Amino acid sequence: MAHHKSAIKRIRQTRKRKIYNRGNKKQLREVIKAVRTATTLEVAQEALRKAFSILDRTAARGIIKKNNAANKKSRLTMAVRKLEAKA
Repeated sequence: MAHHKSAIKRIRQTRKRKIYNRGNKKQLREVIKAVRTATTLEVAQEALRKAFSILDRTAARGIIKKNNAANKKSRLTMAVRKLEAKA
């Protein structure tokens, strides 16, 4: 266990950030799953729009890296385009 005041504060801050980041990542996973499991094109496009927003937000806050967000956006777009091709 930490003994210095600054180390104790660091532990508190890390715990807060961990909870915050965990919640944001959970939200991100849920919205990505919504895009992938969408059955109709309209639902998929709406979910994709929400996913883009959340991906950009989490990347801007440093929860995930910007390139990781770009890769996820690209793959989700390809998945929606496959639905377009089928329709």
